[in-house]
Amino acid sequence: METLPQRLIDVPAAPVNCRHRLTEHTRWQWHLTDGGNPAGDLETFLAAHDLSLHDLTRPTTTHHHTRRTCGAALYVSAAAGAHLAHAPTGAPTPIPALPDIVAIVYHHTDTPTPPTNPTTRRPWTLGDWTPSWTPTTHAHAIDTVRTAISHGTVYQTNLVGHASAPYTGDPLPALTRLGALPGARYGGTLTGPGWALGCASPETLIEITGTRLTTRPIKGTRPATPTGRHDLLTSTKERAEHIMIVDLERNDLARVARTGTVTVDDLYAIRRWCNLWQAESTISATLADGLGLADLLRAICPGGSVTGAPKHAALHQIATLEPVGRGASMGALGWITPGHLDLGLTIRTAAADTHRLHLWAGGGITWHSDPTAEVAEAAAKAAPLRATLTTA
Repeated sequence: METLPQRLIDVPAAPVNCRHRLTEHTRWQWHLTDGGNPAGDLETFLAAHDLSLHDLTRPTTTHHHTRRTCGAALYVSAAAGAHLAHAPTGAPTPIPALPDIVAIVYHHTDTPTPPTNPTTRRPWTLGDWTPSWTPTTHAHAIDTVRTAISHGTVYQTNLVGHASAPYTGDPLPALTRLGALPGARYGGTLTGPGWALGCASPETLIEITGTRLTTRPIKGTRPATPTGRHDLLTSTKERAEHIMIVDLERNDLARVARTGTVTVDDLYAIRRWCNLWQAESTISATLADGLGLADLLRAICPGGSVTGAPKHAALHQIATLEPVGRGASMGALGWITPGHLDLGLTIRTAAADTHRLHLWAGGGITWHSDPTAEVAEAAAKAAPLRATLTTA
């Protein structure tokens, strides 16, 4: 297929009452090769379309339902996040058509574009998955991280593997189904020329309501069984790894918060995503005066739960060890409107180019990590996505 069909807009975190009344007005995109100041250019673009985010603490004076502009979808790749953090951006993306930053401004409409007639689509088939690394090479990378930890270079590094599969037919119905998976707080899709992505993420990278910032890092996974829940609650290794990321996220929020306002509201709560238990914490703060969107993205991207600690050292190691770029995964995707911003972390995310589906999964590596168990955990995270994408 040379182009991907476009369908009804289903942006993660878009207002529920507006979600099927949106029409694209304009978009802006940026690739790593474009250089320049992408965070500043993004702010300028949005301000030109009734979305002034130079000061996130400034209250909006126009009611949402009386504005022509509803809001904007925002996608930021993991590589773009690393670029904003002045860190290595890693291996090349397997989906060159997918920009590293996309902002799409939407207006309201009473006549949304109807979906493609199912009878006009080619039958959906998905071929065999080809991984970017074998279990052996994945385990070797884990051992390399453990060696670096023993030398004091890092305390934790998140390693992510990639797999792709050929397909025929329209991939968008399959990508859309990801958003219906249990626990997909940021379920939805985003599309562009030659690419489409589907998200089933449960993790909040950053949410702003009024002047309050919130992030909800997830770290720690077990099967969704009574034994799995007990193991996750009592695991010294998982709790230590989780608290390390909580401390990292507290530090990131402190860079954009009023002094002394960062709090941990909920520590190590057990939530369910599909057939897995995961440990989640909630950290919040009050926005610093005069903080703009560009400042926010530079401070929090890429997310600490998918990089490691210290973040810069972990990003250097990721760039060395991962053979394929993170593409659509481990970045940010969500919705922006004056007075509210809600970006999910693009874990549990798949993407299509014109010929193949791409999927990523991984986990945090600490000194106590067992390579065999870590490889199995990454496979367990990918399994519900693979099953959903395969379904006709």
